[in-house]
Amino acid sequence: MEDKLSYKLFYQILGAFAIINAIFIYLEVFYFMAVPVALVIIAIALFRLDWLLMLIFFLVPISMTLEEVGMGMGLTLPTEPLLFGAMIVFILKNLFSGDYDGKILKNPVSLSIIVMLMWMFVSFLFSRLPIVSLKFFIAKLWFIVPFFFAGVLLFKNRKNVIKLTWLFAVPMSGVIIYTIIRQYVRGFDMQAAHWVMQPFFSDHTSYGAMMAFFIPSMFAHISSLKWEINTKILAGVLTGIFIIGTILSYTRAAWVSLVAAVALFALIKLRIRWWVVGLSGITLVALVFMFWVPIMHKLEKNRQDSSGDLAEHVESMSNVATDASNLERLNRWSAAFQMFYESPVVGTGPGTYAFLYAPYQLSSNLTVISTNFGDLGNAHSEYFGPLAEQGVPGLAIWLILIFFIYYRGVITYYRLEQKENKGLLMGVLLGLTTYLVHGVLNNFLDVDKAAVPFWAFVAVIVAMDVYYERDNEALTNKSLPNQ
Repeated sequence: MEDKLSYKLFYQILGAFAIINAIFIYLEVFYFMAVPVALVIIAIALFRLDWLLMLIFFLVPISMTLEEVGMGMGLTLPTEPLLFGAMIVFILKNLFSGDYDGKILKNPVSLSIIVMLMWMFVSFLFSRLPIVSLKFFIAKLWFIVPFFFAGVLLFKNRKNVIKLTWLFAVPMSGVIIYTIIRQYVRGFDMQAAHWVMQPFFSDHTSYGAMMAFFIPSMFAHISSLKWEINTKILAGVLTGIFIIGTILSYTRAAWVSLVAAVALFALIKLRIRWWVVGLSGITLVALVFMFWVPIMHKLEKNRQDSSGDLAEHVESMSNVATDASNLERLNRWSAAFQMFYESPVVGTGPGTYAFLYAPYQLSSNLTVISTNFGDLGNAHSEYFGPLAEQGVPGLAIWLILIFFIYYRGVITYYRLEQKENKGLLMGVLLGLTTYLVHGVLNNFLDVDKAAVPFWAFVAVIVAMDVYYERDNEALTNKSLPNQ
């Protein structure tokens, strides 16, 4: 009897929805058709938050941005609404349960992130564009809360760490093939390579950066995991697609970042002392400052512009005389420093650089692609951007966070005994290295394409640091509320 009543109620609800939806369609209002999808997603968020996070990760490579949704703001669909929902669900669940693991919050990486968010909020209070900074701060939260604070719990289970890379790699391979086909139709023209990945990526720099980001992890999985030969062949094919896509992206910074990842791999494998690395770095920086004038004179003699020839394209990286891309990047950095000089403590406010930098451009730095309207993006640096927008404390906290990512990551790598876990962690460390090197020349952590993978990889390091103490034991316990 109860079953009959349940079926009857179900069919009544289904019939009512069909009638209401038909009315909305007649009125040319089509949003109502999304209600069932929304209800399913809400149910997943409430009862299987881990599934929702994995779904978001899968959707990130194929998400698309609406440039104007009101109030001068953009929105990335479908990921940003899902991220916001996941953040709210996770926060509410932990507020009611109060059982979030304190060991995570005591980790130096987590503490650095918390301090970073706190200072960002302080900077927002003094922002010149409060609405812009508020939106930027909330966006930062919906990247970090689901994929770092919830992510650490998710990655207690090693299987989820493995899924992470391939959930991104499969749809991203589709984007790469789509891009290569469009390049082929245009004769692999270098200028076309700057935009053929649209609408999935805004330009070739973010596209190249995210391919480089995952290549080390994909190699690490193939070499360290005990997969069947067919699985390894499939993974090798996907890795080959990423490598070809990276080459054809003509993204010089992505190529350099992969070289840096190889260098870090050698340092870790050879167990080079960190004080040796640090002293070498300080010495190198000191030498650059001492010989800055002759170095610049040497670089100014390089007149090789960007080219379809790979060798010439690499050579153009050091052209600060005629290459418009390099010169414009120097212009943006100069503007960032001018903004910093004016407000060195709290900065101009999170997310405000793109709206404020135009008046800070020096006439001597303007290039053929400069604009007086300040409508061509950000500071092109993950380091100078925070300096301009959040002052010295903002940059200092960011550098401290990077230090602890590597400090805890390398210590954990040496502590782990199981080959599979060491391989996973190595891939994560090298992937983060590609982005942090690339971040000297570009910044993408304000968009889902880079922010979601970046904070997820940082969460993997903390999860392994906190939970993989006896890594010979499989970690298969439930890791998220209601998982």
